[in-house]
Amino acid sequence: MSEFNLVDEAWIPVRLSRGNRAELGIRETLLRAKEIAEIEDQSPLVVASLHRLLLAVLYRALKGPTDIDQAEELFASGFPANTISEYLNQWHARFWLFDEVFPFWQVADFEPREWRSWTALAAEHNADNAKVLFDHSDVTLPDSISHAAAARWLAACQTFSVSAGKSELAHTGGAPSATAIQAFPLGMSLHDTLLCLLLPQIAVVTAEDSAVWERAPQTVAVLRTGKKRPALGFADLYTWQSRAILLRQDGNAVKRIAFASGVGFESGALNDPTVAYRMDDKLGRVAMQFRERGIWRDFDALLPDASDLPPAVVGHTERLTAKDKTRRPRALAVLGQAANKAKIEFWRAERFALPGSVTADRVTRTELRQLLNIAEASQSALWRSCQSFATDMLSHGTRQAVKKDVAAFVKQMGVIEMYWSAVERQFHALLSMLAAGADFDITKAAWLKSIRDAIEQSWRVHSNAILASDAWTLRAFARADRIAQHELAKLNTGIAELNNPEPAA
Repeated sequence: MSEFNLVDEAWIPVRLSRGNRAELGIRETLLRAKEIAEIEDQSPLVVASLHRLLLAVLYRALKGPTDIDQAEELFASGFPANTISEYLNQWHARFWLFDEVFPFWQVADFEPREWRSWTALAAEHNADNAKVLFDHSDVTLPDSISHAAAARWLAACQTFSVSAGKSELAHTGGAPSATAIQAFPLGMSLHDTLLCLLLPQIAVVTAEDSAVWERAPQTVAVLRTGKKRPALGFADLYTWQSRAILLRQDGNAVKRIAFASGVGFESGALNDPTVAYRMDDKLGRVAMQFRERGIWRDFDALLPDASDLPPAVVGHTERLTAKDKTRRPRALAVLGQAANKAKIEFWRAERFALPGSVTADRVTRTELRQLLNIAEASQSALWRSCQSFATDMLSHGTRQAVKKDVAAFVKQMGVIEMYWSAVERQFHALLSMLAAGADFDITKAAWLKSIRDAIEQSWRVHSNAILASDAWTLRAFARADRIAQHELAKLNTGIAELNNPEPAA
């Protein structure tokens, strides 16, 4: 018996423009997209996966856009409601969450050796690859989740599953963009957000593309072979079946699921439009990933340049909104997760102001990199101060300090972490100034002040902590302080020059 159709049932969490929250089906979400501020969920993985699912529906319903002209026409006229409704009516039977033949994004004939807890779907709760502090879910005695929640986690799991070494079917690896940094320009409404993300795809690729619900369902027999293939197009990529899953209905809830590896992904010529890439000396082009250092320190890599490495959707957004600045995105959301092999370390969602005019002349990206380099250089000077202090404290003039011991000492001082925390707080103000078109010298002077204040603040905390120390410690600090003061003097000179430029001859 078929139950819970995702086209009609309420399951996509949104915040409406008026501020109230609701859950909607796929049809209502797309047709009311102008009334919706954004998709909103506690999990950034759910948010990203739902955007990608809605984009797949649009690509297949609209059979495009296939070029920038079609994209601009859509941006001007809006979603064609009849076209979208007709498409969803055509494929309505493939969107049942529970169905004997076509359960959505699942494998109907999967009879696992062991039915697992629903928590296997969720990075936040899955004991196999992540366990979060204060998460008390017991995977051996699980509670249950609603159909709506199961649908959300199903989408997130298919989009973000990382490679694991165990599966009762063939091991085929993780989802195509499982650990990649994904960038989403956020428009004034969900309607504009989706249009900014709807990158044109050439007609010949669109003709071959398909979404998971349009194809014959995967079977256990096929999945056991472990075959891999590249994505056919954006809809295929956004609905990749990275895991073989079957939800077992338990009344109006889901408690147990079948879970194993799914369709293997083979890298091809198609790049994920939402993903930022970088060039690796050995591996070539690879997706950028979250690290312990904040993505803001590499934010310029998310802005368009002459290469095809930044997220394509950001450059596309600039082209779409070039003639109507009132519809420029209010922010750039950066979402994703970090994993060490198959272990999830953290997931993250950050928002940044999107600087203007980044496509026309690339000046903003170059300026931003210059400012970020200054922050890195000042951090290096502060680290040398800490290194000097640590070396003197460890050696006491009688033995050679070991490099790893010095690094560990510097880390426990906490100065560098305090510095980056303070600078990060000011980075958003920097972006806002760039977005508002502020004069670069004024922006740079404000940034140098932020860096100077961050050094003074973090170094002062350290100096206050050793005020009552012995003579050796105070001498070690005095030597280290000379390095920090030299950097502060450089910054003060730079600020003064920007505030009082030389008069023109």
